[in-house]
Amino acid sequence: MLRQVIAYLKFWLKSKNQHGVHSPFVYNLVTKCFYDNKKYNEYSKLKLYRALLLSNNNSIQITELGAGSKTSKSNTRVISKIAKNAGSTKQREKLFYRFVNYFQFKNILELGTSLGIATHAIQLGNPKAKITTIEGCPNISTFTKSTFKQFNLNNIELLTGDFSNVVKPLKSNAYDLIYFDGNHQKQATIHYFKTLLPTVSNDTVFIFDDIYWSKDMTEAWNQIKKHPQVTVTIDLFFCGMVFFRKEQEKEHFTIRI
Repeated sequence: MLRQVIAYLKFWLKSKNQHGVHSPFVYNLVTKCFYDNKKYNEYSKLKLYRALLLSNNNSIQITELGAGSKTSKSNTRVISKIAKNAGSTKQREKLFYRFVNYFQFKNILELGTSLGIATHAIQLGNPKAKITTIEGCPNISTFTKSTFKQFNLNNIELLTGDFSNVVKPLKSNAYDLIYFDGNHQKQATIHYFKTLLPTVSNDTVFIFDDIYWSKDMTEAWNQIKKHPQVTVTIDLFFCGMVFFRKEQEKEHFTIRI
């Protein structure tokens, strides 16, 4: 916990708002998407989805395939507590909605479905997008599939299994957005990054969740930033965004929102 507090203080001292951004591409993204204060109608749908999960006091058996939880050591979890502790926060899901809406991504991959809070936000950002999401725990996968049906989210394909096995057949696909939010370990994160590099185009974006979750995750983030195919990165503290735009010089931004 102390390490994350220190990391956040360093982030805050280093971070900038739109006035410190000289790239037109990043400036527009920050001002028109990150700092967009419009009250979208879809926000009420995000609130309803979250409320349904927070009101569910049923328990579920968890199969941990990644780094595990920092808030619970038990394999039996209550749905409402998972939604509270492991799901995207209200502000993050609104940002994901705006981000997908801004770029209108058409082919999206998510590693780490959990209860589908972020998945739902992404789907609302572009209802016409084809979304593939992967969940490692069979019981969570079954529960979330039923929740998707309840909200008529029919364009989401939820795959179940270990990420290392499930992503192999997907690396021949092309994705506009890949959201990495499952296995918060250095070697696994770098492995998934390299495995899915063949899927990128000039306009593809990778998002890595919780880049300051641990020392290992921060090391993974810093290693990814140095990769020759990566041109622009944006550090938002709770996540890191990676762009592959060949027309831009390599540059790293630290933005507070």
